[in-house]
Amino acid sequence: MTGLRTLILLRHAKAAQVPGLADRDRPLTGRGERDAARAGEELRAAGLNPDAVLCSPALRTRRTAELAFPEAEISFERDIYEAYPEELLRVLQRVRPEAGTVVLCGHNPGVHELSLQLAGGDYGFRPGTFAVIGVEAAWADLWPGDGRLVTVWAPKDHEDPEDPEGGLREGVSAG
Repeated sequence: MTGLRTLILLRHAKAAQVPGLADRDRPLTGRGERDAARAGEELRAAGLNPDAVLCSPALRTRRTAELAFPEAEISFERDIYEAYPEELLRVLQRVRPEAGTVVLCGHNPGVHELSLQLAGGDYGFRPGTFAVIGVEAAWADLWPGDGRLVTVWAPKDHEDPEDPEGGLREGVSAG
């Protein structure tokens, strides 16, 4: 495949802090559930439908991916959990070549640092945030500096004070 590919780096949505519960088993909060679904709606509204969804096996990332991409087949990748950016890059380098749009749903600081390494910029990466990055390199050849930041979306940046449940607003562009 030649031409522009799209990488969507998605941090899991807001997770609960439950004393005594293993980190991998932390669930999303009610707000996290809503924000994960909103992230998927925003991406679909921008015409961004994934060919591959790669996800950490932690409960909070699994649930984020399921809510954001209910129609997609999700591949749970152990190497994404607690990964450094270099490890995440290796996961992406294994993506099938014909995939045009790929989602990697993971954790900070890894997903944020990978986003900065690929495309630069100056932005935060709170729970539920995604970065859309255009890349021309084949997945197998993806390397820091190969991306172009298209947009960053964070649930808290798109709240409507009149709608505490988090209704949608425009905020993502596909180009």
